Amino acid sequence: MKQNLNYRTRIISSLSEAGKSEWDALVAEQTDPNPFLSFEFLHALHESGSASADSGWQPQYLTLWHEGALHAALPLYLKTHSYGEYVFDWAWADAYRRHGLSYYPKLLSAIPFTPVAGARLLARDEQARAALVRALQTLQENAGTSSTHVLYPPEAEARALEAAGFMLRSGVQFHWLNQGYGNFEEFLSTLEHKKRKNIRAERRKVRDAGVTFQHVPGTVASEADWRFFKRCYDHTYAEHYSTPYLNLDFFRRIGRGMPGNILLVFAERDGERIAASLLVYTDKTLYGRYWGALEHVPCLHFETAYYQPLEFCIANGIGCFEGGAQGEHKMARGFLPQKTWSAHWLAHPSFSDAIERYLVRESGGIDQYIDELNERNPFRPGAPQGGPEK
Repeated sequence: MKQNLNYRTRIISSLSEAGKSEWDALVAEQTDPNPFLSFEFLHALHESGSASADSGWQPQYLTLWHEGALHAALPLYLKTHSYGEYVFDWAWADAYRRHGLSYYPKLLSAIPFTPVAGARLLARDEQARAALVRALQTLQENAGTSSTHVLYPPEAEARALEAAGFMLRSGVQFHWLNQGYGNFEEFLSTLEHKKRKNIRAERRKVRDAGVTFQHVPGTVASEADWRFFKRCYDHTYAEHYSTPYLNLDFFRRIGRGMPGNILLVFAERDGERIAASLLVYTDKTLYGRYWGALEHVPCLHFETAYYQPLEFCIANGIGCFEGGAQGEHKMARGFLPQKTWSAHWLAHPSFSDAIERYLVRESGGIDQYIDELNERNPFRPGAPQGGPEK
């Protein structure tokens, strides 16, 4: 019979308090860990100031220890706004405001600015995970905050949080699945004729504009590469009248700390770079993150942020490409809908009841939406889920 351990709970404001080896060892024990949970990625967000108390993301990681070893942890932030989350609760915050109540600060478990699903209840075993949930319940009841939100956990963790009194919310992302394609044309052959024709036309427009591409792994990316990428990133935010979340120090840090997980794609014309995208990857999954361009070329976004990454997946046998949040337009390019989860707890009983009723209605709408999307599957008959005919 397994011994019940007495864990010591610590709230840490910096991952250096846990240590890189302890943190990464815990992450490695999770099912299908991703690079965004790594010490290097999260610590870069905090140390660069991109996700810090000054930017409204105050780290308050909930950790459980036994005999000096880290047994469980929850990436957790005290948030004073709802920017950079991708699961939108602006309407909830506005409802609080209209009733004279404070919605902020709130507790948020997420990877800042990164809508990627993955473990949130990091634990060595189920005993430690259950203890972590209990510690979270104690923390949120005593913190004096309006609410707690856990974004993009796997379904199993979402269900565990539901059993602990959280309300579940679902959403949709679009992922491309590699069925062992030999090349890009083999992938195209599985799509409906119109979709295949449109993609070829989009790629032709970019080629005819004289644009070529260079793939630069993080292991050889230079300071000039990162500076140019940051120019593109900032320019695209400015075009949308937004302020970029991430600074150059962050990009430099992940470039140094996790180069084997990074790919930069640069677009060039007449010997000059004009656009770039940043992707993070493992041997199983490629994650589309950020892109930007200094000038407009028709269809350049699709080529730089989708088609070049798809070719990278095919060439390297990577099984899945997660293109980021939302984007129904991705379906026409071979991406399929995937359900995502979030879990929410609100301290105010009346608001909690009202939001629970809203989420029940919303959940039915999401399920119906996914069914409708699946009816518009972009692949031709005989090639379900993107699988090429044999």
